[in-house]
Amino acid sequence: MKIAVILPTYNEKDNLEKLIPEIFAVFSENKIGGQVIVVDDSSIDGTAECVIDFQKKFPIALIKREKKLGLGSAYIAGFKKAMELGAELIFEMDADLSHSPHELPKFMEKISEGYDVVVGSRTVSGGKIIGWGITRKIISRAGNFVGKYIAGVYVSDLTSGYRVYKTEVLEKVDLDKVESSGYGFQLEMLARARYDVLRIGTVPITFTERSSGKSKLSKKDLITFFIIALKIRLNLLRK
Repeated sequence: MKIAVILPTYNEKDNLEKLIPEIFAVFSENKIGGQVIVVDDSSIDGTAECVIDFQKKFPIALIKREKKLGLGSAYIAGFKKAMELGAELIFEMDADLSHSPHELPKFMEKISEGYDVVVGSRTVSGGKIIGWGITRKIISRAGNFVGKYIAGVYVSDLTSGYRVYKTEVLEKVDLDKVESSGYGFQLEMLARARYDVLRIGTVPITFTERSSGKSKLSKKDLITFFIIALKIRLNLLRK
């Protein structure tokens, strides 16, 4: 099955130098027909140049954007490119080494059980988080609480950014109507997938806090997450 892994980036050169070879090593070891799509929001650390160098060795598509446009729009750009390239499964993965490529086969195995979307959960049995302080844990738990009990999206660890969609799922979602560009994007996409009565599964993952660079989660992201949850609750999202 042909897959695409989408990596949104902003100043992730040091992390990509480790991550990209590791992803393709996993592809090779597991005989996966895979490609990587990097969506770069005008990094100033040489991220795009790093990707261009890797294109000499690996099948990588690079989407260069003129400014920071947000996580959600980066993934949407990546989704559209992946579908154009004929991917059957489309993965979201952080570019900061917090998600291990070695867990990719677990997602594919779960998809083979009949699921349409699979979310990597840090909270189910077997999942864990390494390196988070108390503040970050509270934010994550609050996000999941809001997502479940306000938005009504009952998926374990619905804020997780490590997940896979069948391409046919994304073809049914009108990506141009997705409103979230930041933290709320993950919740909104699950809500839109749920509208189509799709099967959403989970697999346990280990999340490791980034060791290089800075987290891009802001107060604005948290506020807009809550607003998106309310819109989902009140059925106000554009369909």
